[in-house]
Amino acid sequence: MAKAFGKKDRNRCRFCHGGDARIDYKDLQALSKMVSAQGKMLSRKRTGNCAKCQREARRAIKRARFLALMPFVG
Repeated sequence: MAKAFGKKDRNRCRFCHGGDARIDYKDLQALSKMVSAQGKMLSRKRTGNCAKCQREARRAIKRARFLALMPFVG
């Protein structure tokens, strides 16, 4: 039986929805999707993250910048 998808199901966080809510500073491919071309961190509305995952992403981006894995400015 197919489940009807509501509005809440479509707008779920990609990290929580996948089951692995761990955001790592070494995963540059995922972190680069949360940063604009100028190097600014994108908001929750733009990335689609929940509040918890957005905080983890912010920490991971800052860590990656500090360790010179990501640039501060695009």
